[in-house]
Amino acid sequence: MNQVDIVEIFYRNKSEENALPMSAYMKNQFPFLGLKRPKRNELQKAFIKEAKKKKEIDWDFVFKCWALPEREFQYLAADYLVAMKDYMLDTEIEKIEKLIVTKSWWDAADILAPKVVGELCSKYPYLIEEYIMKWCINDNIWLRRTSLLFQLKYKEKTDTELLEKIILENKDTKEFFVNKAIGWILREFSKTNKEWVKSFIDNNTLHPLSAKEGSKYL
Repeated sequence: MNQVDIVEIFYRNKSEENALPMSAYMKNQFPFLGLKRPKRNELQKAFIKEAKKKKEIDWDFVFKCWALPEREFQYLAADYLVAMKDYMLDTEIEKIEKLIVTKSWWDAADILAPKVVGELCSKYPYLIEEYIMKWCINDNIWLRRTSLLFQLKYKEKTDTELLEKIILENKDTKEFFVNKAIGWILREFSKTNKEWVKSFIDNNTLHPLSAKEGSKYL
């Protein structure tokens, strides 16, 4: 199955009944085909399995998906990148950055941050200083959110000094999606190190949303 086939398959399986509520859930930021996650997984499974055999990322395909109007194509591209993460090169982080700041919303950013950027930074730690530390003070809130969430799946490998630094750079913002991300990363890390999270929240003045989310499991 090639990239043309998978695009046509998505279009052939669209559901107008699902499309409107799915778009409404995303605050009507994007039109939808109406393909929910289980259906998308079913439709794209063979394509992604075949793509992995090539062991090289087809960025033309990724950016083609990003340019298509319906949101499911951005999900397809993100899922494809997650599947191909083992073949991603450090230099390709600039392409990831372009995706994060284009057609931006939490749904795509939250796939790319932990599952792609997180994997890249684990593999190439120098990217943290080169990119993450610049993203965390960038005017673009989705780059800031990514800088907060890239360690989401690191668990005991979480760099707490780095996490603290990035949160403190962002704790005074009024941006909902940034404050929510602070709470999310603290909540997730509390599953690994409850004492650190409790101490951090107790000793820093965070936005109420961040503190509430981060304290959920304390």
